[in-house]
Amino acid sequence: MVMETMQIRINEQLVKELDRVVKSGFYANRADVIRDAVRRFIWQREIGSVKNTGNSVKAIRKIRDKLSKEIKSYADIESINNFSG
Repeated sequence: MVMETMQIRINEQLVKELDRVVKSGFYANRADVIRDAVRRFIWQREIGSVKNTGNSVKAIRKIRDKLSKEIKSYADIESINNFSG
């Protein structure tokens, strides 16, 4: 999967928090934390955009299942990075 490079500016306190999360061992690096945060933001927006008709319950359950997936290893993070809906 080809990924684009983005440059962002983050205040010092957020950088410290990113580093704290990385140091905990849950994520391999800052980029993984940021990707996961953006992905979760997008998924939350998807839940809000599902129309309350047809298979909306099924669509929301699918999104929630992906959001609540238990990450047990870096490989799991990679599979979530490749999630396309």
